[in-house]
Amino acid sequence: MNFLYSIFKNKTVLITGHTGFKGSWLALWLHALGAKICGYALPPPTTPDNFRLTKLADIMNEHLTADIRDFERLKKFVLKIRPDFVFHLAAQPLVRESYRTPRDTFEANVGGTVNLLDAIRLSERPCAVVAVTSDKCYENTCKRTGYRESDPMGGYDPYSASKGAAELVVASYRRSFFNPADLDKHGVRLASARSGNVIGGGDWAPDRILPDCISALTTGEKIIVRNPGAIRPWQHVLEPLSGYLLLAAALAGANNGKYCEAWNFGPPAQNARSVRDLVEKVIQQWGQGAWRNAGKKTAPHEAHYLTLCSQKARKQLGWKNVWGFEKAVEKTVHWYKVWYGKNAVLRDLCLTQIEEYCRDA
Repeated sequence: MNFLYSIFKNKTVLITGHTGFKGSWLALWLHALGAKICGYALPPPTTPDNFRLTKLADIMNEHLTADIRDFERLKKFVLKIRPDFVFHLAAQPLVRESYRTPRDTFEANVGGTVNLLDAIRLSERPCAVVAVTSDKCYENTCKRTGYRESDPMGGYDPYSASKGAAELVVASYRRSFFNPADLDKHGVRLASARSGNVIGGGDWAPDRILPDCISALTTGEKIIVRNPGAIRPWQHVLEPLSGYLLLAAALAGANNGKYCEAWNFGPPAQNARSVRDLVEKVIQQWGQGAWRNAGKKTAPHEAHYLTLCSQKARKQLGWKNVWGFEKAVEKTVHWYKVWYGKNAVLRDLCLTQIEEYCRDA
């Protein structure tokens, strides 16, 4: 991973959604790589949050608090900073929230993607763009072999459907305005990245099992588990982020648009574990705790089984999973223990874990 420094050093990088969980980790990593970080996002969605705990605003070149649905403001920001790289993470990221606010979910996840890509189109600035969607963009038939990039888009709930629709938007802009065959004319290299079910320190989003675990463990309550039998491809947040960085680096290379496609970044099959497995491993690493099943037949639909096939990224990008299930949980719980004990600078802790990940890679 050391070669990434030569790719991103002194380059202007726009991250939408940098105040969120994944976005804040990505900004810290890119800062460590010497990039000039510019962020466009809503205020942090939770309290506490990784953005403020790591004092990320202090090391950014530009930090604008704004809505991805505000096209004029977004366009003005893109024209101002003229990015070399763009990572699009701004979104409404929760399945259950999408049942409560479906219109807002579609406006942010689909309309926000349109706004960003159109701002890039109007900027007439060559750049590499990684639009991050989700593993839930696929039409989920609960197949066991893992979804491939060529499988059809779909989505039962509004969140999943919005991510499938966002992928169609990316594909349309790639064909209509950023066609790799015309790269010498527009200079925009556009790809999408699909991953999901990440864990790691600094996530306090509601209705996510890991933050629910930490909330209960720090208050001495039982962990409430809605769907203990659901199987997900758990991975540490640094795993897909390493994929996004490798993909952006590949896009920026002299490759005639070869990598302007969709890419999966998911763990191997053995990392697909049940929610029960995750909760019990978290309790073991924490040192104490208990959980109870609170599933209801009337609860909103959530897919029971979901995995990705990431063979394409492994073969063509050289991407690989570094931390297995146990290591991912260990690093995550350690982060929260440090936060709970209030005995470390959390930005330094994040950077240390990034260094450990790169060393292990």
